[in-house]
Amino acid sequence: MTQQINWGIIGCGDVTEVKSGPAFNKVPNSKLIAVMRRNAEKAADYAQRHGVPKWYSNADELISDPEINAVYIATPPNTHAAYTMAALLAGKPVYVEKPMAMNAAEAQQMFDYAVEKDVKLCVAHYRRMQPMFLKIKSLIDSAAIGEIRFVQLQLLQSPSANLIARSEENWRTNPALSGGGLFHDLAPHQIDLMLYLFGAVKNIPVLPSIKPRPPRQMTW
Repeated sequence: MTQQINWGIIGCGDVTEVKSGPAFNKVPNSKLIAVMRRNAEKAADYAQRHGVPKWYSNADELISDPEINAVYIATPPNTHAAYTMAALLAGKPVYVEKPMAMNAAEAQQMFDYAVEKDVKLCVAHYRRMQPMFLKIKSLIDSAAIGEIRFVQLQLLQSPSANLIARSEENWRTNPALSGGGLFHDLAPHQIDLMLYLFGAVKNIPVLPSIKPRPPRQMTW
């Protein structure tokens, strides 16, 4: 790729401090040039500490910045769809944090809009390319460990573990902001790995007691 990717981050919270933000400056032909946070003081502080040339307190201003040609959305899920579709409307590829959206219908709406606008939309399922999982994939594909007939996946952590980025507000357990609880926040990585390792799902049992939330109506 010869064109440089000039990133703008919407939502420069803890998840971007070590994992996402600095990485954009370490990849060839990639540069982080702007960040946005509704709290202007915190946006300015992030930009100063990480050497980012620009900061905004308004997402629309970042999206409309002509220097930015790709947008990373790292806000809580309740704003993923709106910010994603605004960036797609501006013709700018989007890299959105997981969980992709508040619910499946909202995620489908985002996908359909990306197809309609012919603009790339990616979700932050980076674990497929980690060496450990690449090795597991190669062992499964080569049948080195035999035929896989049953898989059980568990994710456990102590109350003091640092697996989840700390935040001032525990939005992950607030369904209005996250779409669900910690399962909704952490399970996407595990489900994506299962799809990567074992292929597409053939059957999903539906629990009758769980009623899916209707998608929010958005027009663009």
